[in-house]
Amino acid sequence: MDNQGFISVEFLFSLFIILIIATGLLIYSQNTMSSSLNIESEFNHRLILDNVANTISQVDSNGEFYSKYLKLPITDKNYVLTVEKNKLIIEYDNKKGEMMIPFIEPYSTYKMYPGHIYLIEKTHEGKILIK
Repeated sequence: MDNQGFISVEFLFSLFIILIIATGLLIYSQNTMSSSLNIESEFNHRLILDNVANTISQVDSNGEFYSKYLKLPITDKNYVLTVEKNKLIIEYDNKKGEMMIPFIEPYSTYKMYPGHIYLIEKTHEGKILIK
């Protein structure tokens, strides 16, 4: 501004550049936050998948009639775990994760839901039963 109260062209140009830079930083930080939240969600679901696979492997390796309770945690996103043949599958938000569980033989295909408690046991036939 000069002494008479008029805004100069250089001042307007500088203000315009500052607004463009601030908008760019805001958009970049929003994308970074969204990406980090997405990574956190994927990591949490991967941990759930690993925990269930480890529990099933423990039951399988401890022999006949061994059983263990498993409570699936409730997360901000709903998910479904499926046990079929030698695979453990988690599905959430149109995403899918798989983990191989070697040497197990379940009776059938099981669907497991968050917040429920399941009894995983090995029968005298050597098969995994989930109740």
